Amino acid sequence: MTENFPDYVDVDYDDGEGQTPEEYPHIHDKIEKAIEVTREGLEQYENPAVMWTGGKDSTLVLYFVKEVADRFDLEVPPAIFIDHYQHFDEIHDFVDHWADEWDLEVVYARNEDIGSYVEENDLEPGDEIDISELSEHNQHHVDNILEYEEDTFPFLLDTYAGNHLLKTVALNDALEEYDIDGILSGVRWDEQEARADETFFSPRHDPDIYPPHDRIQPILQFDEAAVWEAFWNFAVPDTVSEFPDDGYVPQSDDDLPNDLTQDDIPVSPKYFAGFRSLGSEVSTEKADTEPAWLQNLEETTERAGRAQDKEDLMERLRDLGYM
Repeated sequence: MTENFPDYVDVDYDDGEGQTPEEYPHIHDKIEKAIEVTREGLEQYENPAVMWTGGKDSTLVLYFVKEVADRFDLEVPPAIFIDHYQHFDEIHDFVDHWADEWDLEVVYARNEDIGSYVEENDLEPGDEIDISELSEHNQHHVDNILEYEEDTFPFLLDTYAGNHLLKTVALNDALEEYDIDGILSGVRWDEQEARADETFFSPRHDPDIYPPHDRIQPILQFDEAAVWEAFWNFAVPDTVSEFPDDGYVPQSDDDLPNDLTQDDIPVSPKYFAGFRSLGSEVSTEKADTEPAWLQNLEETTERAGRAQDKEDLMERLRDLGYM
């Protein structure tokens, strides 16, 4: 990591403090701010990357990155995809497909020590992992970072130890390996209480916890409905030449214009199938049978289909580097 970080970066870490999505009332207000933050992120940081999960929020950020890079003659940075070994197959297919379509460099971040242990012992999600059998690096995180006192932990994302080791450690190792100083992510204020106080440029500078870097967060001001509005009126028409320029909102999984199919659209098929949030194959269920954008977004919870939605756990995980 650059020795004098963050001295060479000149950003306002207070930008967005105390704000809510209501302060960006129109979709154009939200997009204008997203463009501003994205451009500053691409210009200020020497080695930025985009956090890409294959979900709607990070894919929208990736769209802004591509558009801003093209408009202002900037480089599109690599995307980091955390492979936690419990993704839906459709997520892998989606990421691989659109990485190829958009000519993206993708870094697949994995905790390979745990992956090897799982494979060698033929484990299924929920089976226990013996901590003493893991690498010193992982044991350090368990003992000294998490201060976890059990001898084993379940091979599941929706636990304190599992989430940290399978996702955060994998991410932090990639940040260190590729010397990433700023990572653009799809965090939103309305998504969880633990994220409500985030700013557009959020420092993560404690070297005892993670490789020092900044989080660049262009879509904090979006809510779930605005994300879908941006997709169907801007991201998809700008990405898919056959899609109507004035936008079109599909009403079902087979309702696309001009003979287009789901494979032609940069929206995960899981959203067409009724999922509103994409966690893992083990812990996420569809919220309804309608496509995500047609569901009751105002009166229902976006993460209702996910097992993990505990604010105290989220707070602790975010303190340790979780997105």
